[in-house]
Amino acid sequence: QVQVAESGGGSVQVGGSLRLSCAVSGYRFESFCIGWFRQAPGEQREGVAAIGGDDSTFYIGSVKGRFTVSRDNTQKTVYVEMNNLQPEDTGMYFCAFSDSVNNIQNIPGDRWFHAWGKGTQVTVSS
Repeated sequence: QVQVAESGGGSVQVGGSLRLSCAVSGYRFESFCIGWFRQAPGEQREGVAAIGGDDSTFYIGSVKGRFTVSRDNTQKTVYVEMNNLQPEDTGMYFCAFSDSVNNIQNIPGDRWFHAWGKGTQVTVSS
C-alpha cells in the first residue's frame, strides 16, 4: 500500500523560505506524480503545484516563480522549495500520490490521487 508523508513545515516571517518534503513508501517504481495542496483555516483545499511522472511541473499563478518542485528518485522523495513566503501562503500543506498521471498541464483533480499525507503546517507572519 502506497503511503506518503510530509515534513518540513514551520513558522517563518514574510520573505522567508521553507522546503517541504514528501516521502513515498510502498511503491516500487521511480515514476509517479505528486501534487502539493494547501488548506488555510476556513478555506477550501487548493492545489498549488504538481510534478508529473515525466518530471513536468505546474504551478498556480500565485506561487509561480516562488515555489519549485523537484524530486530525488533514489529517495522517492519530492520536495517543494518555497521562497519569498507571504502571509497568504499560510496553511496546512498536503502531498498526494498518483501512479497514473505522467505529463502535467495543470493540477490534477482529487480523483487522480489515491494516497494523501496528513499534512505539515506552514505559518508565515508579518
